[in-house]
Amino acid sequence: MKTKVTFTGTGTSQGVPLIACRCTVCLSEDLHDKRLRSSVKIEVDGLDIVIDSGPDFRQQMLRCGAEKLDALIFTHEHKDHIAGMDDIRAFNYINKKAVDVYATLQVQAALQREYQYIFTEFRYPGIPEIKLHTIKNNEDFNVERVKITPIEVLHYKLPVLGFRINDFTYITDANFISESEKQKIKGSKVLVLNALRKEKHISHYTLEEAMAIADELEIPEVYFTHISHQLGLHKDVSATLPEGRYLAYDGLEITVD
Repeated sequence: MKTKVTFTGTGTSQGVPLIACRCTVCLSEDLHDKRLRSSVKIEVDGLDIVIDSGPDFRQQMLRCGAEKLDALIFTHEHKDHIAGMDDIRAFNYINKKAVDVYATLQVQAALQREYQYIFTEFRYPGIPEIKLHTIKNNEDFNVERVKITPIEVLHYKLPVLGFRINDFTYITDANFISESEKQKIKGSKVLVLNALRKEKHISHYTLEEAMAIADELEIPEVYFTHISHQLGLHKDVSATLPEGRYLAYDGLEITVD
Protein backbone atom coordinates (compact mmCIF):
# COMPACT_ATOMS: atom_id res chain seq x y z
CA MET A 1 0.00 0.00 0.00
CA LYS A 2 1.47 3.37 -1.01
CA THR A 3 1.53 6.25 1.45
CA LYS A 4 1.89 9.76 0.03
CA VAL A 5 3.19 12.41 2.41
CA THR A 6 3.09 16.15 1.78
CA PHE A 7 5.09 18.38 4.13
CA THR A 8 2.63 21.23 4.62
CA GLY A 9 4.95 22.91 7.12
CA THR A 10 8.50 22.27 8.34
CA GLY A 11 9.22 25.25 10.59
CA THR A 12 9.47 25.74 14.31
CA SER A 13 6.87 27.41 16.54
CA GLN A 14 7.56 30.90 15.15
CA GLY A 15 8.02 29.82 11.56
CA VAL A 16 10.77 30.98 9.21
CA PRO A 17 11.32 33.85 8.62
CA LEU A 18 10.75 35.14 12.13
CA ILE A 19 9.01 38.46 12.56
CA ALA A 20 11.55 41.32 12.48
CA CYS A 21 14.58 39.01 12.19
CA ARG A 22 17.32 40.19 9.82
CA CYS A 23 19.50 37.07 9.81
CA THR A 24 20.72 35.46 6.59
CA VAL A 25 18.14 32.67 6.73
CA CYS A 26 15.19 34.95 7.42
CA LEU A 27 16.26 37.25 4.57
CA SER A 28 16.82 34.36 2.16
CA GLU A 29 14.87 34.44 -1.11
CA ASP A 30 15.15 30.66 -1.47
CA LEU A 31 11.68 29.14 -1.05
CA HIS A 32 13.27 26.21 0.79
CA ASP A 33 13.98 28.67 3.61
CA LYS A 34 10.31 29.72 3.94
CA ARG A 35 8.84 27.44 6.60
CA LEU A 36 5.30 27.39 8.00
CA ARG A 37 4.58 25.63 11.29
CA SER A 38 5.16 21.86 11.23
CA SER A 39 2.45 19.61 9.81
CA VAL A 40 2.00 16.82 7.27
CA LYS A 41 -0.83 15.64 5.05
CA ILE A 42 -0.94 11.89 4.49
CA GLU A 43 -2.85 10.16 1.71
CA VAL A 44 -3.26 6.43 2.25
CA ASP A 45 -5.85 3.89 1.11
CA GLY A 46 -8.13 6.64 -0.18
CA LEU A 47 -8.03 8.64 3.06
CA ASP A 48 -6.67 12.15 3.63
CA ILE A 49 -5.17 12.51 7.10
CA VAL A 50 -3.52 15.62 8.55
CA ILE A 51 -1.24 15.58 11.57
CA ASP A 52 -1.53 18.88 13.51
CA SER A 53 -3.37 22.06 12.53
CA GLY A 54 -1.22 24.97 13.60
CA PRO A 55 -1.85 28.67 12.96
CA ASP A 56 -0.94 28.24 9.28
CA PHE A 57 -3.47 25.45 8.67
CA ARG A 58 -5.72 27.41 6.28
CA GLN A 59 -2.77 28.54 4.15
CA GLN A 60 -1.32 25.04 4.14
CA MET A 61 -4.55 23.40 2.98
CA LEU A 62 -4.97 25.97 0.21
CA ARG A 63 -1.37 25.57 -0.88
CA CYS A 64 -1.54 21.78 -1.16
CA GLY A 65 -4.95 21.85 -2.85
CA ALA A 66 -6.73 19.77 -0.19
CA GLU A 67 -10.32 18.97 -1.08
CA LYS A 68 -11.24 16.68 1.80
CA LEU A 69 -10.17 15.83 5.32
CA ASP A 70 -10.96 12.39 6.71
CA ALA A 71 -9.07 12.79 9.98
CA LEU A 72 -7.11 15.34 12.00
CA ILE A 73 -4.62 13.86 14.46
CA PHE A 74 -2.84 15.84 17.16
CA THR A 75 0.66 15.21 18.49
CA HIS A 76 0.29 17.54 21.48
CA GLU A 77 -1.42 20.69 22.70
CA HIS A 78 1.09 23.49 22.01
CA LYS A 79 -0.42 26.40 20.08
CA ASP A 80 1.77 25.91 17.00
CA HIS A 81 0.06 22.53 16.61
CA ILE A 82 -3.60 23.26 17.47
CA ALA A 83 -4.21 26.95 16.74
CA GLY A 84 -5.75 26.45 13.29
CA MET A 85 -8.41 23.88 14.09
CA ASP A 86 -11.25 26.37 13.56
CA ASP A 87 -10.54 26.27 9.82
CA ILE A 88 -11.80 22.72 9.47
CA ARG A 89 -15.19 24.43 9.01
CA ALA A 90 -14.49 24.56 5.27
CA PHE A 91 -14.22 20.77 5.18
CA ASN A 92 -17.46 20.46 7.15
CA TYR A 93 -19.19 22.48 4.46
CA ILE A 94 -17.57 20.82 1.44
CA ASN A 95 -17.56 17.24 2.72
CA LYS A 96 -20.97 17.51 4.47
CA LYS A 97 -19.80 15.80 7.64
CA ALA A 98 -18.02 16.30 10.94
CA VAL A 99 -14.24 15.87 10.94
CA ASP A 100 -12.90 12.98 12.98
CA VAL A 101 -10.35 14.37 15.45
CA TYR A 102 -7.95 12.05 17.27
CA ALA A 103 -6.17 13.19 20.43
CA THR A 104 -5.17 12.09 23.92
CA LEU A 105 -7.33 13.18 26.85
CA GLN A 106 -4.70 15.77 27.75
CA VAL A 107 -4.88 17.32 24.29
CA GLN A 108 -8.67 17.13 24.29
CA ALA A 109 -8.73 19.17 27.52
CA ALA A 110 -6.62 21.85 25.80
CA LEU A 111 -8.92 21.87 22.77
CA GLN A 112 -11.92 22.34 25.06
CA ARG A 113 -10.22 25.32 26.72
CA GLU A 114 -9.11 26.92 23.45
CA TYR A 115 -12.32 26.23 21.52
CA GLN A 116 -15.03 26.47 24.17
CA TYR A 117 -17.63 27.48 21.57
CA ILE A 118 -17.28 24.09 19.86
CA PHE A 119 -18.11 22.18 23.03
CA THR A 120 -20.84 24.35 24.62
CA GLU A 121 -24.45 23.19 24.80
CA PHE A 122 -25.55 26.10 22.61
CA ARG A 123 -24.08 25.46 19.19
CA TYR A 124 -23.76 28.68 17.21
CA PRO A 125 -24.41 28.17 13.48
CA GLY A 126 -21.24 27.63 11.46
CA ILE A 127 -18.94 26.47 14.24
CA PRO A 128 -16.57 23.58 13.47
CA GLU A 129 -18.18 20.17 13.61
CA ILE A 130 -15.88 17.53 15.04
CA LYS A 131 -16.13 13.97 16.33
CA LEU A 132 -13.58 13.32 19.06
CA HIS A 133 -11.72 10.02 19.35
CA THR A 134 -9.41 9.26 22.26
CA ILE A 135 -5.85 8.08 21.62
CA LYS A 136 -4.41 5.83 24.31
CA ASN A 137 -0.64 5.97 24.29
CA ASN A 138 0.05 2.25 24.17
CA GLU A 139 -2.79 1.23 21.89
CA ASP A 140 -2.96 1.23 18.12
CA PHE A 141 -6.03 2.92 16.68
CA ASN A 142 -7.71 2.99 13.30
CA VAL A 143 -8.81 5.79 11.03
CA GLU A 144 -11.41 3.77 9.19
CA ARG A 145 -9.31 0.97 7.63
CA VAL A 146 -5.87 2.49 8.30
CA LYS A 147 -4.01 1.33 11.42
CA ILE A 148 -1.94 3.95 13.25
CA THR A 149 0.58 3.25 15.99
CA PRO A 150 1.18 6.07 18.52
CA ILE A 151 4.77 6.55 19.69
CA GLU A 152 5.25 8.40 22.97
CA VAL A 153 8.22 10.77 23.12
CA LEU A 154 9.17 13.57 25.47
CA HIS A 155 9.34 17.27 24.60
CA TYR A 156 11.38 18.20 27.69
CA LYS A 157 8.82 16.96 30.28
CA LEU A 158 5.73 17.11 28.06
CA PRO A 159 4.45 13.83 26.60
CA VAL A 160 4.10 14.13 22.81
CA LEU A 161 2.94 11.51 20.33
CA GLY A 162 4.56 10.53 17.08
CA PHE A 163 2.73 8.21 14.70
CA ARG A 164 3.58 5.26 12.49
CA ILE A 165 1.43 4.48 9.45
CA ASN A 166 2.61 1.41 7.57
CA ASP A 167 6.34 1.98 6.94
CA PHE A 168 6.20 5.74 7.57
CA THR A 169 6.91 7.28 11.00
CA TYR A 170 6.42 10.95 11.91
CA ILE A 171 7.88 12.48 15.07
CA THR A 172 8.10 16.15 15.94
CA ASP A 173 8.83 18.13 19.14
CA ALA A 174 11.00 15.49 20.80
CA ASN A 175 14.25 15.29 22.65
CA PHE A 176 13.86 11.83 24.18
CA ILE A 177 12.57 8.48 22.92
CA SER A 178 12.62 5.49 25.25
CA GLU A 179 13.98 2.12 24.17
CA SER A 180 10.52 0.57 24.18
CA GLU A 181 9.15 3.31 21.91
CA LYS A 182 12.14 3.02 19.58
CA GLN A 183 11.08 -0.55 18.93
CA LYS A 184 7.85 0.78 17.38
CA ILE A 185 9.90 2.86 14.91
CA LYS A 186 12.32 0.14 13.85
CA GLY A 187 11.66 -1.28 10.41
CA SER A 188 10.23 1.99 9.06
CA LYS A 189 11.36 2.80 5.55
CA VAL A 190 10.94 6.54 6.12
CA LEU A 191 11.28 8.51 9.35
CA VAL A 192 10.52 12.20 9.86
CA LEU A 193 12.21 13.63 12.95
CA ASN A 194 12.63 17.10 14.41
CA ALA A 195 16.03 18.80 14.17
CA LEU A 196 15.69 22.33 15.52
CA ARG A 197 19.24 23.66 15.22
CA LYS A 198 22.88 22.72 15.74
CA GLU A 199 23.20 23.98 19.33
CA LYS A 200 21.82 22.04 22.30
CA HIS A 201 18.18 22.78 23.18
CA ILE A 202 16.12 21.95 26.27
CA SER A 203 13.21 20.32 24.43
CA HIS A 204 14.23 19.53 20.84
CA TYR A 205 16.76 17.30 19.15
CA THR A 206 19.66 19.04 17.50
CA LEU A 207 20.57 18.01 13.97
CA GLU A 208 23.43 15.88 15.31
CA GLU A 209 21.16 14.17 17.86
CA ALA A 210 18.47 13.51 15.25
CA MET A 211 21.09 12.04 12.91
CA ALA A 212 22.29 9.74 15.69
CA ILE A 213 18.74 8.47 16.35
CA ALA A 214 18.24 7.82 12.64
CA ASP A 215 21.50 5.88 12.43
CA GLU A 216 20.80 3.92 15.62
CA LEU A 217 17.42 2.80 14.28
CA GLU A 218 18.93 2.05 10.84
CA ILE A 219 16.23 3.93 8.95
CA PRO A 220 17.23 4.14 5.26
CA GLU A 221 15.45 7.42 4.48
CA VAL A 222 15.12 10.23 7.04
CA TYR A 223 13.72 13.76 6.70
CA PHE A 224 14.35 16.42 9.32
CA THR A 225 11.60 18.89 10.21
CA HIS A 226 10.59 21.50 12.83
CA ILE A 227 13.57 23.53 11.67
CA SER A 228 14.48 26.96 13.03
CA HIS A 229 16.35 29.78 11.34
CA GLN A 230 19.28 28.93 13.62
CA LEU A 231 20.02 25.71 11.70
CA GLY A 232 21.26 27.62 8.67
CA LEU A 233 20.41 27.97 5.00
CA HIS A 234 18.68 24.95 3.49
CA LYS A 235 21.20 24.59 0.65
CA ASP A 236 24.22 24.87 2.95
CA VAL A 237 22.99 22.35 5.52
CA SER A 238 21.71 19.95 2.85
CA ALA A 239 25.16 19.87 1.27
CA THR A 240 26.62 18.45 4.51
CA LEU A 241 24.14 15.58 4.94
CA PRO A 242 25.03 11.98 4.08
CA GLU A 243 23.06 9.81 1.68
CA GLY A 244 19.54 9.07 2.86
CA ARG A 245 19.38 12.10 5.16
CA TYR A 246 17.48 15.19 4.01
CA LEU A 247 16.15 18.49 5.25
CA ALA A 248 12.42 18.53 4.59
CA TYR A 249 10.91 21.70 3.16
CA ASP A 250 7.42 23.08 2.70
CA GLY A 251 5.65 21.48 -0.25
CA LEU A 252 7.94 18.44 -0.43
CA GLU A 253 6.04 15.31 -1.48
CA ILE A 254 7.31 11.79 -0.92
CA THR A 255 5.80 8.36 -1.50
CA VAL A 256 6.45 5.40 0.76
CA ASP A 257 5.76 1.97 -0.79
